[in-house]
Amino acid sequence: MTKSKIHTLPHQTDQKFVTDAGFETSMLFHKGYDMPHFAFFPMLRSVDGRAAMKEYIAPFMETARQHGAGFILDTNTWRSSPDWLDLLGYDKGDHVEINREAVAFAQELRREFGEGENVVVNGVIGPRGDGYDPSTIMTASDAEDYHAFQVGVFADNGVDMVSALTMTNTPEAIGIARAAGERGLPCAISFTLETDGHLPTGETLGHAIAEVDASCFHKPAYYMINCAHPDHFTGILQQRGEWVNRIQGLRCNASRMSHAELDCCEELDDGNPGELAQQYSEITRFLPRLNVFGGCCGTDHRHVAKICDALHAD
Repeated sequence: MTKSKIHTLPHQTDQKFVTDAGFETSMLFHKGYDMPHFAFFPMLRSVDGRAAMKEYIAPFMETARQHGAGFILDTNTWRSSPDWLDLLGYDKGDHVEINREAVAFAQELRREFGEGENVVVNGVIGPRGDGYDPSTIMTASDAEDYHAFQVGVFADNGVDMVSALTMTNTPEAIGIARAAGERGLPCAISFTLETDGHLPTGETLGHAIAEVDASCFHKPAYYMINCAHPDHFTGILQQRGEWVNRIQGLRCNASRMSHAELDCCEELDDGNPGELAQQYSEITRFLPRLNVFGGCCGTDHRHVAKICDALHAD
């Protein structure tokens, strides 16, 4: 599919980019949507679900516009890989169409809310297993084979890039990066970290980034951290090293809770938006190439707006 306009990607420019925030937690706790296995994409097949998505995304895109920032518009596909689609009861014949519909809807949102702006349609890939617990780890080769399906649908339908969010281990990240490279798609790898700043496997972030880079002919365009609070990893960034230059994005949790604690929460912990924004501002001192800013669990437009204000004030 031919794209009508070339959009500048985060690794190609110093422009700041905004993402959305904790979409699933917002829909679950603020809007009361039932989301089996934390998957919202089935609601995109309903009028109400599409309206909720538009209502949610519009203020983020307006914030990006007001701050002269680009916007990374994610497809709602974090839970749209084959194993999760099977678990949610979808036939194999529906898998391609579900992912294709998500890309088409993101492109519709870009046309409706992002006219004249640098809005990047980003194909989102989630972990094959649990986003917090790497109880089963594939080989890099198996991960490439598994995730090639979703990457292929994204490539065939004109996304600008792909991002793997909430990665818990390096072999899966390597497989996704390789699959994206085979299809010529720029790829961002976003690792999740525990309260000690390490991956759930116990691996250090610096080692994980170095291992993925060394294992891929087409290296990821950049790396991110998501689904962790700044308190959990700011200390490791201060250790410095070449690997910090590969990190360009942050999508932090509002809560300081561990992943295990978040899994058990019955009420949303939305933290302190102003405090979180100040922490983002301070982290820019340790990450010289940081230019992608958004949120994860517990965050919403309030947090991202405060983050943009804090960065603009610097």
